Amino acid sequence: MSLFELEKSMSFDEYIASFDTERVEKVRGFVDWLAQYQGSLVHNPWGEVNPYLEIVAEGFDAAQVRRDNLVAYLLPRLGRAKVFVVAEAVGYQGGRFTGIAITCERMLLDKHKTIRAKDVTPIRLERTSSPNSALLKGTQQKDGFNEPTDTVVWSAIVEKGIDPYDTLLWNIFPFHPHKDGNPLTNRTPTDKEQQLGWEYTKRLLDLHLELGGVEPLILAVGQKSADTMGKFGLAAIGLRHPANGGANLYRQGFAEAVDTYLR
Repeated sequence: MSLFELEKSMSFDEYIASFDTERVEKVRGFVDWLAQYQGSLVHNPWGEVNPYLEIVAEGFDAAQVRRDNLVAYLLPRLGRAKVFVVAEAVGYQGGRFTGIAITCERMLLDKHKTIRAKDVTPIRLERTSSPNSALLKGTQQKDGFNEPTDTVVWSAIVEKGIDPYDTLLWNIFPFHPHKDGNPLTNRTPTDKEQQLGWEYTKRLLDLHLELGGVEPLILAVGQKSADTMGKFGLAAIGLRHPANGGANLYRQGFAEAVDTYLR
């Protein structure tokens, strides 16, 4: 049985144990580094918990769950992925509650209309948003959060016939910037936040190469993301952002960029 045909009954610990110890230590070290960040009007999914929005129960640490989710996502992709898809920042309907960039809870729970949980990791991961939070809508309480941009980005990968484990999703600013007084909003990261985020993005790319990866094709979700990476000397192909009617143009741009790269 290959790594990507593992039974869903495999535990998180058994899954982690299937990887080389040095690889696990490096990936965990990166995620633990992420967890240390704190910023004004920023939620750190891997280091902070909002009890009004998240599951609070004995033996359940939402931030730890998200750290585990990210470790499980990165382990099979770093050193392997040929395509990195990079957005601007974590969104409240996506990575804010999953700990995985451009990935929403319904994907993890296998409740998404088009993306299967096995496309994210071979084991079932956990949600962290609270089914009992009065701040969540009824469908969010029942099935977790769903994010339209995440859906388009993942669908473009699957529709193109690319193995999801050959792609890695990320954000230039890997945390969730939100508006004052409302954690369930998104805001554009400041120049200072982008600069700080670049340090994490650069380390992720370096770690990918350390683990035997090749220089990936870097695709930006929106020209703004591409321009931001360009400021730091990283060449990325800017795709039309899926929002505001851009879904089909994003899919088209993604397919064309991948076809050119893989020739």
